[in-house]
Amino acid sequence: MSIGRRLKKLRKEAELTQAKLAKELNIGESTISLYESGNREPDYQILKRIADYFNVSVDYLLELTDEKNPMAKLEKVIPNQVLNSLDDEELDLLINLVSDKQRKVLLRASEGLTDKDLVKAIEIIKLITDDEEVGK
Repeated sequence: MSIGRRLKKLRKEAELTQAKLAKELNIGESTISLYESGNREPDYQILKRIADYFNVSVDYLLELTDEKNPMAKLEKVIPNQVLNSLDDEELDLLINLVSDKQRKVLLRASEGLTDKDLVKAIEIIKLITDDEEVGK
């Protein structure tokens, strides 16, 4: 769980020195250096503060995704009223859909399908994934 590479990349993209970033985050300059070198890991509160400062997800900082801010993509295509009505599980599902390259291809391919055809496609996908799970 080293965030060092991502933190350094974001800091340099923002043209910030370690000292300036440390001041912005209200932590020591040496702490930023330790994070970037992988010799120290931030606690959750600092991790969240860093993500908020750079407008990226914690998953991006942890190198779990290459998508800097999947919520921003969702907000472009889904009204806030709808997003706010989703529970955490539904929101995670949507974020995974827009973050995963293979799923993006599937979503693009589904554009223009009628509701009836979309239902058929979902049924086929369920059959395939159910077969895969049975074979495990």
